[in-house]
Formats: sequence, C-alpha cells, structure tokens
Amino acid sequence: MLSYRHAFHAGNHADVFKHLALCCLVRALLHKDKPFFYLDTHAGAGRYNLHAEMARKNREHETGISRLWDEPNPPAGVREYLDAVRATNPGRELRWYPGSPRIVRPWLRDPDRMALCELHPNEVHLLEAEFAGDRQVRVEHLDGYQGLKALLPPPERRGLVHIDPAYELKDERKRLLQAVKEGYKRWATGIYAIWYPIQDRATADDFLRRFKKLEIPKVLLAEFSVLPDAPFRLNGSGMIVINPPWQLEEQLRAALPWLWERLAVGRQGRWRVEWLAGERERGAE
Repeated sequence: MLSYRHAFHAGNHADVFKHLALCCLVRALLHKDKPFFYLDTHAGAGRYNLHAEMARKNREHETGISRLWDEPNPPAGVREYLDAVRATNPGRELRWYPGSPRIVRPWLRDPDRMALCELHPNEVHLLEAEFAGDRQVRVEHLDGYQGLKALLPPPERRGLVHIDPAYELKDERKRLLQAVKEGYKRWATGIYAIWYPIQDRATADDFLRRFKKLEIPKVLLAEFSVLPDAPFRLNGSGMIVINPPWQLEEQLRAALPWLWERLAVGRQGRWRVEWLAGERERGAE
C-alpha cells in the first residue's frame, strides 16, 4: 500500500517509548570496544519537522515528546533519550523529531556501521538526503524483510536489528514473524528489537502467542500504554527484544513508571516489563 507517512505521528507516546528503549539498547553495545552493526528495516525519513503541515494535522507530539521537553530531572535512561532528540534541535526550541536512524547515528563510533531500508519512494528520498555523504550509513530502497535476508549476518558479528513496520497490511504480523524466524536462523547472536502497536488487547495477545511459538530462547517484552484498551486507536505499543542486553530489564523498569506518570491520560493505561521466553540472566552485549 505504501500509504503510511510517519510525519503525521512523529514524537507521539509510541515514539517516545520506542526510542527510549532503542537508546538503552545501543548504549549497551558501547560496553565493548568491538564494532557493531545497526540495521533498521523500516527506517522512514530520518527526521520530521514538527512545524510542517503533516505534523500539525493531529499534533501528536503534544501528547509525547513535547510533555517531556522541559523536564528538569528525568531518570538516566530518559535523559539519554532526550539528549538524542536535542541533538537534532539546535537551541531550546523543539522543532525536529528524529526518527530511529537519527536517534542511533550519534552513538556510532568510527568502526560502527548502519544500514537503513525504506521502501516508500518519498521517504527513501528524504532518508538519502539526510545521510548524504555519511560513509558509515548505507541507505537501501528495499523492503525491510528482504533487507534481513540480504544483510544478515553482518561481518561485525555484534549489533542490533530494529524492526518497526507500519502494520498497514493485513498480513504484516505474519510476514514479520516469518522474517524474524529466518533472520534469527542467520544471526542468532544479534539483538532484535521488534515494535508493535497496541490498539486492542486481543490482537496484541495473539501476536505475542504466535511470537512465542518461534521458540526463540531469550526474549524480553516491554509494553507502554497511555489509554485503556479499546479498538481503532493507538492506546500504546510494545517492544519485543531478542537477546536483551544485561540490565535492560532494570533500565526499563526504572524509566517507564516515570514516563507513564507524565504521558498517561488521566492515569489510564499501564506499563509492564516481563520475560516472554527465557529467564532473567546476563544478556548479550
């Protein structure tokens, strides 16, 4: 379909949660000197202008990043996320919201590498312009699931795969599960972060049940909702992490209550962090 444009939703509560988790994951990769590889299967445009027409239509950032922008003393994990957003905004004004590639890029060291897949013709054009001349970043006009086949395993042997589709197709979850199954076979030691929307609980729970059937041995689940479960709206979102780094569980447990207090509508919704598969133990780095 290729109708989804993230500019309408940039900076909302789902972005805040997703990019907070992403910062924690990339930070963990820096604990070792060995280079790492980052693959984004649905990379989007790179950054989004919150003053542009698409962002102004629903002003979703006002329920997300805008509520946190002037917070004086956030927890450590949230502070690192906010620093990543501020890196895209010279001065004090919040004008630009970084997509996941721009969130991750400042963390890359000289030997580290990033590959970005994007199929939408307009979005990939913006993405190519965003990273033009950047030798550590490779942009592919490619279906993200095909990117998993083409780019894994990486020569670095360490790294993170971020899978964040728009879920605009009826068979999206089926395609995603198959792609994760095949990608994990190719690269079982990599970290995988899979984002999913929570619109109604039954659909989310069915997706998690089917994910468990992949029988991947070590999987951490985090969810963050700002509204009670109801169909036909984005109440929250979740992140499934395969091979979670050591201390990710603790970092999310420290950050999400603080985030929920500030973003939940009338103290509705909820957050949770639990193991979908495997036991609490030292994770991959």
